[in-house]
Amino acid sequence: MLDDVKILANGLLQLGHGLKDFVHKTKNQINDIFQKLNIFDKSFYDLSLQTNEIKEEERKLRKTTSHLQAKNEEMKNLSLELNSKLEDLLEEKMQLQQKVRTLEEKLITLIRSQPEGQEHQEMTILKTFVEQQDHSIKELFQTVQEQYQQLTRQHGQIKEMENQLRKTGFQEAPDNSLSTKQRAPRTIPSLQTNGTRLWEHSEELDAPGSCAALYEGGQHSSGIYTIWPGHSEGFQVYCEVKSGSSWTVIQHRMNGSQNFNETWENYQHGFGSLDGEFWLGLEKIYSIVKQSDYILRIELEDWKDNKRYIEYSFTLGSKETDYTLRLSEILGNILNAIPEHKDLVFSTWDHNAKDYLTCPESYSGGWWRHNVCGETNLNGKYNKARAKGKPERRRGLYWKSHNRLYSLKTTKMLIHPIDLESFE
Repeated sequence: MLDDVKILANGLLQLGHGLKDFVHKTKNQINDIFQKLNIFDKSFYDLSLQTNEIKEEERKLRKTTSHLQAKNEEMKNLSLELNSKLEDLLEEKMQLQQKVRTLEEKLITLIRSQPEGQEHQEMTILKTFVEQQDHSIKELFQTVQEQYQQLTRQHGQIKEMENQLRKTGFQEAPDNSLSTKQRAPRTIPSLQTNGTRLWEHSEELDAPGSCAALYEGGQHSSGIYTIWPGHSEGFQVYCEVKSGSSWTVIQHRMNGSQNFNETWENYQHGFGSLDGEFWLGLEKIYSIVKQSDYILRIELEDWKDNKRYIEYSFTLGSKETDYTLRLSEILGNILNAIPEHKDLVFSTWDHNAKDYLTCPESYSGGWWRHNVCGETNLNGKYNKARAKGKPERRRGLYWKSHNRLYSLKTTKMLIHPIDLESFE
């Protein structure tokens, strides 16, 4: 009996030691769990702080973006307002200069009608006044032009800052795939006209040689007219009235209805319809601009209906020079994308100037090029669906600015004689 009690006591003692070890082990495990919970709490707290910091930075970024967008909108409004004032000023200048020319003609007539050495004092005063007014007009135009150029640069800087925060700009070209070996069927298109207005006295010595001359002769409506540059054989052009004069349209793209991947011969003589899409023809353009100094105006509209323009003074060579073009920017509200002060030669898929770069056939449409392929091309293939890749965009209408190709929905190229007094 005593032995059984000892055995039971010994078993209970061993059980007590086992429970004691178990309690110690459980305590240690609980302590480990608490330590891990503390570490987790600290990590969660740190993560909360970082989240708050990120939210604060995001709030500041949104505020900065809103501020930049407001500034950009304000700049756009100022640009449009200044552009409108500049157009009005140009129109007023042309009217004032016309009055000045009329006064000068009357003054010369009066002077010639007087005996030598008997010029009236009033006529001298009038002549001095006219010269002073003309000088003031030139200074005012120069000031407005400088302010406009400065505003254009500031607008570009704000746009660049905004682009760093979010992607903006022209909507890129639709995709309408075309194999580099494929070419549209060749035709020999003639320049078509509808609803023409003809000059009734084409054989007179004062037959108009440009749309500007037609405007001075009393034709103040946009439309199709016949002109005789340099009293040569007449041909029809589309005249667009704006800014108190009439401009000759030499190219118009709007819907892709006309194939522009044409031959050298067709680009020489012109193709398309004057009341739709057309190219006037290099020979006709040359016959107009060789009469005097001319301005080239390019009007652009992208797929988001943003409208821009740029104007150049320019010279154009004859057929023997492959119609070499040389540009110098005057003004505009878009950054230039055509090389200035360089000889740009006209080339097509079937004609390249000697010693000049031959571009791949995929760069469709005749255009003026310097020493690289794939730059700005307003005579390329007209894409209507989305163009996903850069090679496809280069076969369409685009304007390259800031190393990006901006796809265009409509383009228009116009020319007008330079008023030398305005640009001295």
